[in-house]
Amino acid sequence: MSLIRFDSLPLEETVLQGIKDAGFAHCTPIQSKTLPLTLAGKDVAGQAQTGTGKTAAFLITAFNHLLTRPAPKQANNFVGPRCLIIAPTRELAMQIERDAILLGSNCGLRMVCVYGGVDYEKQKQKILSGLDILIATPGRLIDYYKQKFFSLKSVQVLVIDEADRMFDMGFIQDLRYILRRMTPFDERLSMLFSATLNFRVLELCYEHMNNPEKIAIEPEKFVVEKIQQSLYHVGLHEKFSLLLGLLKREEGKKVIIFCNTKAWAEKLEFKLRHNGYVASQISGDLHQNKRTKVLDQFKNSEIDILIATDVASRGLHVDDITHVINYDLPQDPEDYVHRIGRTARAGAEGTAITLCCENFAAHLEHVEEYLKQKIPVVWPDEELFLAGKPGGEPPRRKPKPRSSSNSSRPSGNSSSRPKGRPGRPSSSSRRPR
Repeated sequence: MSLIRFDSLPLEETVLQGIKDAGFAHCTPIQSKTLPLTLAGKDVAGQAQTGTGKTAAFLITAFNHLLTRPAPKQANNFVGPRCLIIAPTRELAMQIERDAILLGSNCGLRMVCVYGGVDYEKQKQKILSGLDILIATPGRLIDYYKQKFFSLKSVQVLVIDEADRMFDMGFIQDLRYILRRMTPFDERLSMLFSATLNFRVLELCYEHMNNPEKIAIEPEKFVVEKIQQSLYHVGLHEKFSLLLGLLKREEGKKVIIFCNTKAWAEKLEFKLRHNGYVASQISGDLHQNKRTKVLDQFKNSEIDILIATDVASRGLHVDDITHVINYDLPQDPEDYVHRIGRTARAGAEGTAITLCCENFAAHLEHVEEYLKQKIPVVWPDEELFLAGKPGGEPPRRKPKPRSSSNSSRPSGNSSSRPKGRPGRPSSSSRRPR
């Protein structure tokens, strides 16, 4: 933490009260660099990883900016947000909304959050009822905008969060569409945050922001310095046995296990539940209501272990996560940092364990180059490998039945389909992987 106190900054009393209610007194490094600039009306482009306090930085700025300036007049009482916050994922948008409600509880500003996968009409009615701050993902935002449910000509504060993720997820054209239809860049306060300020992100800044100040806080080092990292080299056939041993030894209160694929996330959920753990998984194909329910159960400690693909590596903010386990080493080095950033938040300490098997070992060099450090390797004792309960494999899904058109096709003579077609080899004859 830096030595700058929030009450030493030129903030409205209602904003300060919200900060106190949230339990904050001192600025984090990103906040201490951002707030003096943004409170003076200067645009910023910040390079900051998740978990550094950047969300509070732009929310505090937005609240103070709106409270100290009159609302613009809107023609024909047309609804329009005074502050627009754009996030790449539903999870991140929902987390920003939760933080905004906490920090802005005394400000009297109306906040609406919209994203895909949930009740379309309900979100629409919230917009039409009037709002000051709109938090949105690009797709749902454009959908409502094209139907003229609101205007973008009253935006006084713009925030783009996780800008690099916007590019990765293919949202850049949507983002440019939005930016070209709002108030001019020199008539609003704009803030952009990104894990990396690469050429594409900076080009976006210079095109749609008012000569922004660049700020950075040693992105990789700050996130991982309070995380105890370790890496185990293990064969694919032994990974689950080692996972069981680690879970028993570590006794984490809240654990997130990351997999690279939805299939393995589902498989781990079944196997861990079969072995007595209270675990659930979230992935991109899971319905939004189900994902929200699982996350709420995890936050309320009704679930001890959350299994996730990288859909949850950004935008997932849960207090008191003690352990992050990379069941699969991620292919993207930045995903490694975002994953382990789920623990050791707000100055706390955490543990990050990575299982490196033959399928993903080739990515280790790139991850360590990005970190600018080697991940400490630990060689497990035989006692750390625990045998799971028998019958722990999930049932195979039944193949889809053939269509009626195929089944009604005339069979023809006996030679139309070869007999004795070799099937899959028995388990005893298969080569071990």
